Amino acid sequence: MPNKKSPQNRSIKGIEDAVNFFLKEAKAPEILNSGELADSLMWEKSDRALSKKIIPMFRGTDHKVLIVTKLDLVENLLSLDSDLKKNVIASFSINSEPVARRWEVGAPEPSRRVEAAGKLYDAGFEVRVRLDQIVAYPENGWLDGYVSLIDRIFARLTPERVTVGSLRGLISTINNSKDRSWTEYLAERSKWGRRIPFEQRFEIFSAILEHIRNQHNYNNLALCKEPVSMWDVLGMDWKHCRCNCVW
Repeated sequence: MPNKKSPQNRSIKGIEDAVNFFLKEAKAPEILNSGELADSLMWEKSDRALSKKIIPMFRGTDHKVLIVTKLDLVENLLSLDSDLKKNVIASFSINSEPVARRWEVGAPEPSRRVEAAGKLYDAGFEVRVRLDQIVAYPENGWLDGYVSLIDRIFARLTPERVTVGSLRGLISTINNSKDRSWTEYLAERSKWGRRIPFEQRFEIFSAILEHIRNQHNYNNLALCKEPVSMWDVLGMDWKHCRCNCVW
């Protein structure tokens, strides 16, 4: 793209027109994912805030806006009235502290994201958590980092669902990354890009899911961007599990 890595702003008027068209034409309730290509809350401190420009358009409908974020900018959301809260699903992507310190440069530390999720939970929002993208880092003790994170999450709130996913990288992402140290974990090719090998992902998911189930008596779990074979080997029924971005 001509602007390289700089954020590419779409016209707010164009977005509003598209949303209005959707609201007019959609016959059944839908979830619109606002965080697939950018962080949903990236403009919350500006007049382009999703909470101010887009979410109010859904008032009185049965549709929902899915927020997917690594940020903790929830003040505007907390000011929404109860009628609009039901149109919002807030999903926080949270990683272990070692992984966040190493690679999630500029993002709020995990404890701040957990607290932001807790504030929305306390305020009556539907809150989901993504443990994604999981990396077995550091090599010795990586699980301790995720156990600590999981325990912190459940001490603060009970998510509506938890989705787990492993590190993966599209070729375009890898090619445009200045720091490619994380790519050393990626040895398998898939339609979602390069990823951690299957056997290692199985070991990672098994350990994390076991801790959540056994220590927190919680089973509303799903996988993110995994093939049916992974669901099967983990003993999970993909036909009945609900992952992050759907009802």
